Amino acid sequence: MSSYFDSFETRSADERAAWLATALPEQIARARTLPGYAASLADVDAGSITGAEALAALPVLRKSDLGAAQQVAAPFGGFTTRAANGFAHVFQSPGPIYEPGGLEHDWWRLGRFLHACGIGQGDIVQNCFGYHLTPAGMIFESGARAVGAAVLPAGTGQTELQARAAHDVGVTAYAGTPDYLKVILEKADEMGLTLDITRAAVSGGALFPSLRQFYADRGIACLQCYATADLGNIAYESAAVEGMILDEHVVVEIVTPGTGDPVPEGEVGEVVVTSLNPDYPLIRFATGDMSAVMPGSSPCGRTNTRIKGWMGRADQTTKIKGMFVRPEQVAALVAKHPEIARARVVASREGEADAMTVRIETKAQDPSAFEASVAEVLKLKGRVELVAPGGLPRDGLVIEDTRSYD
Repeated sequence: MSSYFDSFETRSADERAAWLATALPEQIARARTLPGYAASLADVDAGSITGAEALAALPVLRKSDLGAAQQVAAPFGGFTTRAANGFAHVFQSPGPIYEPGGLEHDWWRLGRFLHACGIGQGDIVQNCFGYHLTPAGMIFESGARAVGAAVLPAGTGQTELQARAAHDVGVTAYAGTPDYLKVILEKADEMGLTLDITRAAVSGGALFPSLRQFYADRGIACLQCYATADLGNIAYESAAVEGMILDEHVVVEIVTPGTGDPVPEGEVGEVVVTSLNPDYPLIRFATGDMSAVMPGSSPCGRTNTRIKGWMGRADQTTKIKGMFVRPEQVAALVAKHPEIARARVVASREGEADAMTVRIETKAQDPSAFEASVAEVLKLKGRVELVAPGGLPRDGLVIEDTRSYD
């Protein structure tokens, strides 16, 4: 097996940028023709959007926007270049949100990840992702097909049958959530069955270091990817296990939650993804997940940008004194005052009552200058605390809840 899935993985930064300078304008031009983007991209010059820096001027598309559009124009909200009957599959995720699926080669781009796991021709993958309504099962099956592996479409549940099938069929690789493989292995032990699984490709949950070590102790190399039903593969681990390498057909930005403003490299923020899938152009799609860009490139030789993986959720909406405070409101407060660099709302308890402190990073010296804006924008009165430039943590939080609920 070749070390890399294709030559895209080892491109230089200049080669990748030159390719993107052509591919991205083409995708923006494609999106501009779709009803879903009629309002947001109508006045955009597609030819000027040649990189992530230019994307930052475009509006962010949120899952709630997608859901609302699908209520008006079912099932895909006017965001696909084909009608629903032009796709191989139509899926339903919780919400409900509907997603298309194709049988074209590696439509979700999971082959790149499975190849990095060492899965390929000669392998039989026990695919324990769901095949019912949601797309995860087909996403990983498509990836297995791309690398030439056979698939046991196991789905979820019926652990005794899963263990028996893994033994009888001679399964060599697992695909599914991180913890379910452990359940299958322990059931096989209980049944006295020997399994031949040596590789695991996991997603959809946290792969804790102790669990990865449990698999390693049993001779199973376990790697994880970051993928969604809407976007397919976003980033994936390689054998180096140092961060997650971005897929070659997405553009990822890390932005301040509640805004579309990119954060400096290395800071934590919300993951916003532009997909280059021509059938389903999602432009600046907010995942709601938090991560950060890592410096340098992977020791495995893949040269694309790396992110740190999942670092929490961006929707930090918190109820204080019976009122919801949202990241978008904090962003609006910052936008209202040019002298504010950053702001952070801290929810706490004073006695038996909620309290709100708004920490503002600024060179200004008078907290009272911001009190009226805090009350107006956040719809609550709170203590204003001024912090010198650079004084707020760069951890992606704009709303911090310090209250104990024990």
